[in-house]
Amino acid sequence: MPQNHNDRYELFFKKRYKVLHTLNDFLIGLLFLVGSFCFFFEELKPAGIWMFVIGSFQLLIRPTIRLVHDFHYRKFVESRRSKSRE
Repeated sequence: MPQNHNDRYELFFKKRYKVLHTLNDFLIGLLFLVGSFCFFFEELKPAGIWMFVIGSFQLLIRPTIRLVHDFHYRKFVESRRSKSRE
């Protein structure tokens, strides 16, 4: 269990990005699954195509979430390191 404020913040920080990443992955899977079923019906094919496009866009969001997390986490670690030197 985290002992101090910095450890609690770090744990919260990691959990928040893990939830965002998992939610994005779930939505990608759902869009591709439903989009695939749309191709069984001619009138739903346009909706299926849009679901694939949106799902593909979300695949681009995955590394963006990871980069934002890494950037913020690195900034947090560096600020923590500089405070411990003071």
